[in-house]
Amino acid sequence: MSGSGISAGFPALGTTAVVLTVDPALAEAARATVELEIADIDLACSRFRPDSELLALNAAAGRRVEVSTTLFAAVEEALRGARLTDGRVDPTIGSRLSELGYDRDFASVPPDGPALQISVHRLGEWDQVALDPVHWSIELPAGVELDLGATAKALCADRAARTAAAVTGTGVLVGLGGDISVAGDPPEGGWVVRVCDDHAAPDEGPTEDVEISSGGLATSSTTVRRWTRGTEHLHHVLDPETGQPAPVWWRTATVAAASCLDANIATTAALILGPAAPQWLAEHGFPARLVRADGTIVTVGGWPEP
Repeated sequence: MSGSGISAGFPALGTTAVVLTVDPALAEAARATVELEIADIDLACSRFRPDSELLALNAAAGRRVEVSTTLFAAVEEALRGARLTDGRVDPTIGSRLSELGYDRDFASVPPDGPALQISVHRLGEWDQVALDPVHWSIELPAGVELDLGATAKALCADRAARTAAAVTGTGVLVGLGGDISVAGDPPEGGWVVRVCDDHAAPDEGPTEDVEISSGGLATSSTTVRRWTRGTEHLHHVLDPETGQPAPVWWRTATVAAASCLDANIATTAALILGPAAPQWLAEHGFPARLVRADGTIVTVGGWPEP
């Protein structure tokens, strides 16, 4: 990513955060604002920190729980993502991710372990989650645990970019791993973003530089958050139809949208949809770049030629 002013990357939400500003003098002020937004989302939505609201909500499944406006908004957006994708991007997969071994911050997940005996069955109780906007309360079905990994980080990027742009009065880009959101007036020519398989290794694999001036860009991958149990190679993108990691038809999906949140919902759906992804993305008007397992690139919906 390139821009006029940049605050050095810092760890956040299990990845690396980057803040860029059109006015270099305001980079640190923008970073301070972004850090506050990240802290708010992390406390509300983390599946791994013991004091998070989400853990308390999951532990109270079957009972109505009053929550913060931050967690309420995050769950509301996650359920919108489920509706948009006909349940493919399902936030009610928390317990299954834990069963598969993703039960802590990914940096601490053992890369190898004994074989698992996990049944193949359909998940998906997202439409049974009850939201009460009058009392800011949520009730999960008994036994259900939420995971907001497909939406909360992207929501954070959007909120952070908008707030930082409003506070500083300059154009801002916020990058949280593969989730990028921009707000305010962009630099001349737009923000230059490198699209790759892994933001931590931006020059490896099929790469491409694109320019964005508004909205958001998200990249999801089946090649980064991977671990092995027995002889099974697992990753974090689950197909709710089976409760198993989605078959790796695409190694990477990148989508541009009006918000980073919508872009990330679409990238996750694309990895789960497999060969049906290009048609689904085109029907929903998402410009996208898909990389097959063999490295072949497929573009959809007016994605710019290299």
